[in-house]
Amino acid sequence: MTQRLIAAFIAVPLLLALLTIAFFAPVPFATYHPGPTFDVLGTADGEEIIQVNGAKTYRDDGQIRMTTVSVSQEGVDKSLTDVLKDWIDKDDAVYPYDIVHPPGTTAAQEEVEGQVQMVSSQDNAIAAALRELDYDVKPALEVLSITPGRPADGALAVRDIFVSVDGVELTPDEAGQQALLDVIQGAKDGQKLQFVVLRDGKEVTVPVGTKEVTDEDGTTHREVGIQLGVGFVFPISVRVNISDRIGGPSAGLMFSLAIYDTLTPGSLTDGADIAGTGELDAEGNVGPIGGIQQKIAAARQVGAELFMVPADNCGDALGADNGDTRLVRAESFEQALSSIQKWVKDPDAKLPSCEDAS
Repeated sequence: MTQRLIAAFIAVPLLLALLTIAFFAPVPFATYHPGPTFDVLGTADGEEIIQVNGAKTYRDDGQIRMTTVSVSQEGVDKSLTDVLKDWIDKDDAVYPYDIVHPPGTTAAQEEVEGQVQMVSSQDNAIAAALRELDYDVKPALEVLSITPGRPADGALAVRDIFVSVDGVELTPDEAGQQALLDVIQGAKDGQKLQFVVLRDGKEVTVPVGTKEVTDEDGTTHREVGIQLGVGFVFPISVRVNISDRIGGPSAGLMFSLAIYDTLTPGSLTDGADIAGTGELDAEGNVGPIGGIQQKIAAARQVGAELFMVPADNCGDALGADNGDTRLVRAESFEQALSSIQKWVKDPDAKLPSCEDAS
């Protein structure tokens, strides 16, 4: 046997081993895939998703679908083979891992942040729909999340609306938030602060203690264990019955359209299947979201006829495979609502498009 043949016998297995390692070793990337869509006008576990008390509701035909993205989990390794497969598939996307999962952020923290965003998303959606229907909607200081194990856990509840604490009125602005922090920081060991909150439309008084916490820099502060935000006092009760496993702000626009449809006679979509996405702010403006191409693919896969695209996502949306699904640019709740109403009257009507914005 020649030296060259011996070298080949040694080199080939080593090369194959290196290729195997290269293809299956973890790589620093995360992936997006089209996720499931949910008809917000439908039901979940046998219950209506849009639940209303205090006003007449109308359950008609048609579907208004929120769309989701399936994101590779934090801490789960992806191989080069996985990444290449997702990179080739036009409906999937590959991003550097640290962009999708910022360093220092745990999966639990991402979940909490997603739920906080979902609460705000639903509140803004309810406000936009009710304002369009001429209901009086007032801003208020609200509990967005509660830290397990902290004093507020089991005492306060997510969506509690603050009225006052220890006699200090809490307004829905920075001054109100600062007033709350000042009362908490001034509390003594063992003292119970008297929170007056609106819960399910009723005013209740809740005693809550405080806990002294040491920060990473060695300083200490007192807290009750809540995250605050601006919510609303609504004249009727509206609830979006969505699984806790779904987080993020991007369904706001579709929630608002479904709430409006539920509170008005007839089918907003005239029986058609309409999908979309978009973060909604307190004024009803539609903001950009992540994973637009995957959400369009998800809508195409279920046969949606229209897809509402946030204006700032139009550039990426034009690169998606939308099939027969018509893309409609949405800058606000009012514009999206008007586009659907025009399309129902005339499917060939000129609607705001991403091509016009490019």
